[in-house]
Amino acid sequence: MDSKKFLLQERDIPTAWYNVMAEMQNKPRPILNPKTKEPMKSEDLYPLFSKAASEQELNDTDTWIEIPEEVREMYKIWRPTPLVRASGLERMLDTPAHIYFKNESVSPVGSHKLNSAIPQAYYCKREGVTNITTETGAGQWGAALSLAAKHFGLELAVYMVKVSYHQKPYRRSIMQTYGAEVIASPSMSTKAGRKIITEHPNYQGSLGTAISEAVELAMSTPNCKYALGSVLNHVALHQTVIGLEAEKQMAMAEEYPDIVIGCFGGGSNFSGISFPFLRHNFSGERNTRFIAAEPSSCPKLTRGVMEYDFGDEAGYTPLIPMYTLGHNFSPANIHAGGLRYHGAGAVVSQLKKDGLIEAVDIPQLETFKAATAFARAEGIIPAPESSHAIAAAIREAEQAKLEGKSKVILFNLSGHGLIDMAAYDQYLMGDLANYEIPEKEIKDNIERLEKIIR
Repeated sequence: MDSKKFLLQERDIPTAWYNVMAEMQNKPRPILNPKTKEPMKSEDLYPLFSKAASEQELNDTDTWIEIPEEVREMYKIWRPTPLVRASGLERMLDTPAHIYFKNESVSPVGSHKLNSAIPQAYYCKREGVTNITTETGAGQWGAALSLAAKHFGLELAVYMVKVSYHQKPYRRSIMQTYGAEVIASPSMSTKAGRKIITEHPNYQGSLGTAISEAVELAMSTPNCKYALGSVLNHVALHQTVIGLEAEKQMAMAEEYPDIVIGCFGGGSNFSGISFPFLRHNFSGERNTRFIAAEPSSCPKLTRGVMEYDFGDEAGYTPLIPMYTLGHNFSPANIHAGGLRYHGAGAVVSQLKKDGLIEAVDIPQLETFKAATAFARAEGIIPAPESSHAIAAAIREAEQAKLEGKSKVILFNLSGHGLIDMAAYDQYLMGDLANYEIPEKEIKDNIERLEKIIR
């Protein structure tokens, strides 16, 4: 646990977010109106999102988008976050690889999610909004937005995936402590929730279901907007503060990553650590590999199809060009609740299609094995979501050992697992299992998707 930290000063917090779409040779296909199937303009999104977020969502021309000073001032509470050389893990693995991680767990809510929660709440407040709604899986996004909403004097309703609502009661308590209302999803409070409960009384929920409920409430409540914690372009944009800081810190370490890894649910933290480094691949200066690590039980990037799909289960959202398992896919009740999402963001999907990023799917037991190894080597207990990135990093470090090559590996530690100890208890007692999705289930779900969209 003598790993070296590379620390920046407040002045090194980025003054602008990096917009990867502006530099992509093949830009994502447009999002579509779910009724007309026509490309949407930013003003078409105003009823749902803040105007600023709507404009950022479709901005594919401006490489740099200024961070508002009030947002940057709040970032200073915990940013810049440390970059750490994981020397203890390197010794444990006996690998020639150099392993670094960006420690986003030091934020007040314990994860990277605050990077986007603050600007989204700020824009809503600036535009005179009084209420916001959202969904949350494991509760990290819900906790982040609860804190941001309270800071800006906004009322917040959070639909929390039911299985996580019961698996992670203390995340629910955190949101309520910050003043948010938390509802287990699916619920009887929305049309979408009632329909799902009627058809599937024992359904334990998904992010797609929770999004449907949050969107429905936002659209039916006066002076209310919806905020999303992943998937969409403006969320990925806000998260690039992670990679922009990491660039400077890798320079301090006098190294540059050969491989950059992030766990993958909808794409927020993977995009945040990856996109700033990816721009050097665009220019031809570097040839870094980028690996998105997703659960084997929800393998959209590795086993899904690239197709237009809804971002939610009920079909309220715009149609997004994404790698997807189908918006009505029911993921297994794994403990990495933040990764139980059926699709990938449009930008990440396009980058995957073009071969600019890679994806791996990792079984649940491997992620907890990696998590406990990391905790014992580095002293930090990681979130189950982050443990997918750790497992992928360990795979690459072991491959470097086999090849006898020294590689530089960077991954994003997106959050700590101190509120996930029930999951660790189950793992240590041997009560966790892997979940494999039968190919027929994926095929049948995708066939239904094609009939709906085409």
